[in-house]
Amino acid sequence: MPLMLKSFFRDAINPLIPQVAALRISIFRDFPYLYDGNEAYERSYLGRYVSAQDGLLLLVFDGDKIVGASTGLPLSQEMSNFKAPFAKQGYDIDQMYYCAESILLKAYRGQGVGIQFFETREAHARSLGLNYSCFCAVDRPLDHPLRPRDYQALDAFWQKRGYQKQEKLVCELPWKDIDQAQESIKTMTFWLKALC
Repeated sequence: MPLMLKSFFRDAINPLIPQVAALRISIFRDFPYLYDGNEAYERSYLGRYVSAQDGLLLLVFDGDKIVGASTGLPLSQEMSNFKAPFAKQGYDIDQMYYCAESILLKAYRGQGVGIQFFETREAHARSLGLNYSCFCAVDRPLDHPLRPRDYQALDAFWQKRGYQKQEKLVCELPWKDIDQAQESIKTMTFWLKALC
């Protein structure tokens, strides 16, 4: 059975939150995020897409099973620490669309789902009249002790989608790594693409 990509908005997201939360916790444990997540935070985080006026949740189904998810919303509706780097550099936040996470179980990677995630979110951004799409990715050192030997960064994939890394657009987020006793601050660098 072919994979199916579906879009969800506002209240339609609510019943899906537990499954997406579990998927996020599972996938983000891997390098480079190493995220030691908890369900309470995940439910709160995903709830933002229910309340956001133009929030979008994309889900990938293999039959009835959710195997991947991607989210996005206008940057103006995001948390302040995501908006601050753009304001500091003089960007018009009202013209920015923020592509949040894209997660997919390993068995389903390499089948074009990542491309669909970006194309669908960018189409949504254009439908809202926004001119730029952005996302951020965690910065990890090349010699990080938990970096797998076969790990391949997604930079080439993002560049092929038209995104460029913006070294001056950096935000900080705290979370607990799987090998840490408590939260620590991570830096995340933004990538940007003009949609027009």
